[in-house]
Amino acid sequence: MGELEGYPWSGHMVLVGKGKNDWQEREYVLYQFHEREGRAIRAYRKFMEEGKGQGRRPELVGGGLIRSLGSWPQVLPLGSSREKMEHDCRILGSGDFVAEIIREAEKKVRRYVRVSEMKTSIEDAIKEICDKEGVGEQELRLGVRTRKYSRVRAKIAYHLSHEFGISRAEIARQLGVCTSAISKAIQNMEGIGSKC
Repeated sequence: MGELEGYPWSGHMVLVGKGKNDWQEREYVLYQFHEREGRAIRAYRKFMEEGKGQGRRPELVGGGLIRSLGSWPQVLPLGSSREKMEHDCRILGSGDFVAEIIREAEKKVRRYVRVSEMKTSIEDAIKEICDKEGVGEQELRLGVRTRKYSRVRAKIAYHLSHEFGISRAEIARQLGVCTSAISKAIQNMEGIGSKC
């Protein structure tokens, strides 16, 4: 146990107060043993000492599928059967649970990709309209307030709002002005559109 308290690749040394990791949740773990730190550390050490006698436990060894099913001999028959079980070595749980976690993670990745693609679309739209109108994109984004730049900014705001569904706050961030200015510009453009 003395060696373990100095071993840097385990969270044990942090729990007993011999090291520090900003990313490790120390207080929460110790609180499971006692609400006072000193007593919690003593109870945790006792728990670890008692656990040594259990030796190597097969259900705690191996990747997620091995741990989920309990041992390697229970995983082997799956290779020859038609039954497929979803698994991922990072996730401990049944095949259904693993599949659900993966689905949730994929949704978040898809959402991130959509936001990333949307950012590219915003930049492309701003560049295209600036080029067409003959104004500098950098000046536009810096909030230059001449009549010409205000008109172009209104066109871009209207386009981003109606074609892409971008929020007015995001458009304001992209164009270097306040949200109320974007709202007013869009309203003006909508008024012009309704007169045509």
